[in-house]
Amino acid sequence: MEPCKETSQIVCIGLLGLLQGSTFADINSNIGDGNNISDHSAQTVTVNDNHNIANIDNNNGWDSWNSLWDYNTGFAATRIFAKKICIVHRLNRDVLPGLQDLKKTAKEKRANVHTGPSPKSLQYQIEPEELKDLTQFGTPIENMCKGLRTYKAQEVQGQSFLFFSGSCFNADILWLLNISICGETTTM
Repeated sequence: MEPCKETSQIVCIGLLGLLQGSTFADINSNIGDGNNISDHSAQTVTVNDNHNIANIDNNNGWDSWNSLWDYNTGFAATRIFAKKICIVHRLNRDVLPGLQDLKKTAKEKRANVHTGPSPKSLQYQIEPEELKDLTQFGTPIENMCKGLRTYKAQEVQGQSFLFFSGSCFNADILWLLNISICGETTTM
C-alpha cells in the first residue's frame, strides 16, 4: 500500500500542515484575570519572539483595549475600542519589561504566582494633532491603527502630570505596569 493514496491523501496533507504550522507558530503566553479591571475582564498577553512584538488584549466589553509593543521600532500603540482611536508612543525601555520578562510574568500570572516589586507607572500626554502617516511606526502598528483616528503621545514626568484635569485612559498590564494616557482627542 502506497502512502498518501486517494483517501488517505487528505490525512497526510493535514498531518504535514500540522507539523509545518507548529514550526512557524508564535510563542504565546496567555492569561485570564477576572480581577484586572473588573470582575468581567480578561487580559491576554501574546509574545512573538521572531518579530520582537508583544500584544496585550484586555477584554472588558465596551472598555476593551489592545496594546502592541514593537521592540524593533521602539514604539507602542494602544487601540481604545470605546473611543475608536489609536495612541502611539515610544517604548520606555528603562521601565517596560523585556520580552522574556514579560513572557515569564505572564506565565507566573497564569499560575497565580505573584512575585516582584510593585507595578511601575508611565504617564503620557496626547498631542492634539491627528497622525496621517503611520508608516514611520512600522508595519504592525500601521496595520493595527489603520482606519482609526491616531494620535501620538509623549511621556510626561514630574509634578506637572499630577495636576492634569483632562480625561485619562488607564491600562494595567499584568501587575507590572500602570499606563495613564491623558488628553483630549477630536470625535467624529
